[in-house]
Amino acid sequence: MTKSNESNINKNSGEQIRRQVMGDEFVDRALDNADDFTQPMQDYINVHGWGSTWQRSGLDLKTRSLVTIAMLAALKAPQELKGHIRGALNNGATKEEIREVLLHSAVYCGAPAAQEAFRAAKEVL
Repeated sequence: MTKSNESNINKNSGEQIRRQVMGDEFVDRALDNADDFTQPMQDYINVHGWGSTWQRSGLDLKTRSLVTIAMLAALKAPQELKGHIRGALNNGATKEEIREVLLHSAVYCGAPAAQEAFRAAKEVL
């Protein structure tokens, strides 16, 4: 298989898993808003994030969602965090599990980052 074919497979399968986790509306909005400048980033996300990483067998989707929530809390990335909280719910995470991940992140990421994450989560939950 050529590198180009492998990339196309990862892009297509990545978009499928992205839709499963994040929902069609979220993915359609991201792709519809892409232009010549931002389309390469959408392709990168589908190929490498969703196509290569989220489909690995070592963690189930719920666990991957909870890990992602913790990392986005640490990064103080509220917009991305809101989308991934919805994704975690789609993957079977409970409100209590999400809350516990955010509380746990306060110890390792700091209270200000966790506070911001709680504010973002509250908009979704």
